[in-house]
Amino acid sequence: MPIQSGSSLKSLLAAVILASVAMVGTSALAQAPAATAAPAAAEAASATPAAVPAAVDAAKKAEPAASPYGFEALLKDSDVVTKTVLALLLIMSISSWYVLIVKLLEQAKIGAQSRAAAQDFWSAGTIQQGCAKLADNSPFRFIAEAGLEATKKHEGLMGHVPLNDWVTMGIQRSVDRVQSNMQGGLSVLATVGSISPFVGLFGTVWGIMHALTAIGISGQASIDKVAGPVGEALLMTAIGLAVAVPAVLAYNWLVGRNKNVMADVRAFGGDLHAVILGSVKAG
Repeated sequence: MPIQSGSSLKSLLAAVILASVAMVGTSALAQAPAATAAPAAAEAASATPAAVPAAVDAAKKAEPAASPYGFEALLKDSDVVTKTVLALLLIMSISSWYVLIVKLLEQAKIGAQSRAAAQDFWSAGTIQQGCAKLADNSPFRFIAEAGLEATKKHEGLMGHVPLNDWVTMGIQRSVDRVQSNMQGGLSVLATVGSISPFVGLFGTVWGIMHALTAIGISGQASIDKVAGPVGEALLMTAIGLAVAVPAVLAYNWLVGRNKNVMADVRAFGGDLHAVILGSVKAG
């Protein structure tokens, strides 16, 4: 019995020693990766500043490159004919916008002169005094002076024409002259609106022919070789339409405004005709 108790005690002590050794080994193994990871982390931290420029360069390379197609490529790679067509379209566009601005200013000026004539001319004692109150470049003064001139020239062979008809013709000629001046420049808008799409279409046809010829010579008919040059050629049609649409809209708008202005001019001429005939009869 004592012999068995000693054996059991020895076995227990051996088990405790083995367990302790195992725990120490496990702790040492757990500390070793941590100790190894610390220098690695330090190295990574020290290497971060040096890696920033490389990361920026990589980000720049990842950014999409500028498109080799488009309007800039069209200007750069086009031939003399295409550049000439572009120059013509640019001239047409500038001309149409210039006419639009000038005619708007002219119509606004005549509108102000119409209000001045309604306020100052008819309140004068005589037609001569009324003309003196109007601006020198006023179309209403021009019409009034034309009516007076008709009464002064009603003599000789002209005296055979009834005074009513003669004054009417004199005032009508002056009104037609004002209308002709009002319509000046509108033909430019009509021309630009009519032919600029066809000019752009000619540029498109020429560009496509040029592109297909270059593709045939190179022997490469892949989609990237065809789509770019053809797309650039089609830009010419778009540019032609961009020139034509504002010109057509401006033409229609200015024609409508001219009708309103000429309505005031004709009304002034009709009233002047009656005043002249009444003053002649009274005299």
